[in-house]
Amino acid sequence: MTPGRPLPGASRPYAFPRFERRTLSNGLGLVVAPLPKLPVVTLLALIDAGAVTDRPGEEGLAQLTARTLSEGAGGRDGAALTEDVERLGTAIDASADWDAALVRLTVLSSRLSEAMAVLGDVLMAPSLPAREVERLKAERLAELLQLRAEPRGLADETLDRVVYAADARYARPAGGTEHSVSSLTPDAVAGCYAARYHPGVVTLIVAGDVETGAVERLAEATLGKWRGVARGEIATPDRAATDGRRVHLVAKPGAPQSELRIGHTGIPRAHPDYFPAVVMNAILGGLFSSRINLNLREAHGYTYGAHSGFDWRRWAGPFAAETAVQQDVTADAVREVLFEIDRMRESPVMPSELSLATSYLDGVFPIRFETTDAVATALANLVLFGLPGDYYDSYRANVRAVTAEHVLAAARTHLHPDRLHLVVVGDPDAVRTPLERMAVGPVTVWDDRGEPIA
Repeated sequence: MTPGRPLPGASRPYAFPRFERRTLSNGLGLVVAPLPKLPVVTLLALIDAGAVTDRPGEEGLAQLTARTLSEGAGGRDGAALTEDVERLGTAIDASADWDAALVRLTVLSSRLSEAMAVLGDVLMAPSLPAREVERLKAERLAELLQLRAEPRGLADETLDRVVYAADARYARPAGGTEHSVSSLTPDAVAGCYAARYHPGVVTLIVAGDVETGAVERLAEATLGKWRGVARGEIATPDRAATDGRRVHLVAKPGAPQSELRIGHTGIPRAHPDYFPAVVMNAILGGLFSSRINLNLREAHGYTYGAHSGFDWRRWAGPFAAETAVQQDVTADAVREVLFEIDRMRESPVMPSELSLATSYLDGVFPIRFETTDAVATALANLVLFGLPGDYYDSYRANVRAVTAEHVLAAARTHLHPDRLHLVVVGDPDAVRTPLERMAVGPVTVWDDRGEPIA
């Protein structure tokens, strides 16, 4: 007799690596997670200098400033700094997302003091050379040109532009637009660094084969002399558009496919409904077995894959369902996504759906933290979003505690069919009339630069 499929065993207990928080004499935060398993250590500097700090007309400045940090520091030009980093057997990554700037590198623990010295130079004494500023600007402008021809990126950018109010920072790309990036200067980069990069808004995270006291002494010796106070207020970046449900058709004449985004503003990462919202979205569109994917892919054969998700930020990032379909089923695919969003709000999910979602989220959680870089990133999120110290230890229990009633309440509270914006990047001759016949909202046609087409 053929044996049946084996049943899964009980979840093994999991504990996130222990860590300690300290504060240096100048106010710089320090988080250390000793991980003696391998002789490797990751250093990650988290700076409160993300894209939300960009002022109107200077969109992209935060990212440009962060990327320029590694183009020369401590009296070295970019080439010399790269050589020094390569001698450590590593590479340095400097970047900025919406919420923060990040500088990170991973080295053998025997090279920790040398790596700390390099990191100190990059944070405290970057040269910010004008030539490299112009080169990085040119790279961003070339990236934007490429985006105009790439439906996925164009759909993402358009959704952000239409779901947020025109004066909200989230309405424009984190890396800036052609107009804003072109206007940035080396002096603007130097001004951004002077205003935003100070020890009181920096947290250094060290994860790996280290001892907390030794790291604290090394960090104090290297970074303790840094002085200054960050300047500049952050305007609320997530004010939502108030024009109700609409359809936005971005014209790509002759396109054989339509790229779809259907969404609205979501909720901040620190929202108390985070866990119910995560489980709710897993059932709606976050997993391969989700309702949206099974509907569009399995039941109708419209696409190879469809999913939904919240973009978790300190302020309310967007919620969106997304997929790509053949142009002749564009309106049908939109209709099915709207159907699944409505259905999620109508009645409790089935026990099998809830069990599958929570078991998956519970089961994959521990494997996310198998490297020092992953642990450092997790600790950065802890600091960035103000999460409690036991957040990772209690994560799985919080997921398992979500009930069908919690999911229904989250859907009814955080999914807003009347506020959905439908973005379609495709051929207007093929898809406009079917979209108008759906009567889900006024249809506006845009070009690939966000200008309306009569």
